[in-house]
Amino acid sequence: MKIISPEVLLTGYRQGIFPMSDSRYDEDVNWYTAPIRGVIPIHKFHAPKNLRRLIRQNKFGIKINTQFRKVIEGCAQRETTWINDLIINTFDILNQMGHAHSVEVYADNELVGGLYGVHLGAAFFGESMFNTAPEADKVALYYCHQILKKNEFLLWDTQFYTEHLGRFGCEEIEAKVYDKLLQKALKKEAEFVL
Repeated sequence: MKIISPEVLLTGYRQGIFPMSDSRYDEDVNWYTAPIRGVIPIHKFHAPKNLRRLIRQNKFGIKINTQFRKVIEGCAQRETTWINDLIINTFDILNQMGHAHSVEVYADNELVGGLYGVHLGAAFFGESMFNTAPEADKVALYYCHQILKKNEFLLWDTQFYTEHLGRFGCEEIEAKVYDKLLQKALKKEAEFVL
């Protein structure tokens, strides 16, 4: 099984660099950074009214790290993706090491959505999310925020800004501002627990 060395991968994240493949079937990855970075300031997270209503209805169960591989495979099941087998295998090992986490959303004990990301110090690098039930990915995002807030994380990195994430408070910051936030977050320890 081919993997990226976990040490190399974590060193990349510490420097604001992350891997992406060109397609699901590509056997390698390229390394990227962004001059303008997407982040969700934890104290500015916004849950739209329809999402708050959905949370109150209590239709979904939430777990973390019980089906990490299934979550990342769910995230890869789309027409265009940057998640290949190399990334799946590597992040699966990172999860076993305690450096990658999944937030999982269940309906009738079936996994219907989730997200995953990398955890270093008090920084969480959100990677991708998916759903097979409407809004389940947004529910995962909501509970991810709850975890980060409760455990006093300092940085929630989304790599890029998207209009979709903008609805939840995502904003763009310059790389030098991001780097200061990252270095501060890496000096503090935080646990990723419900």
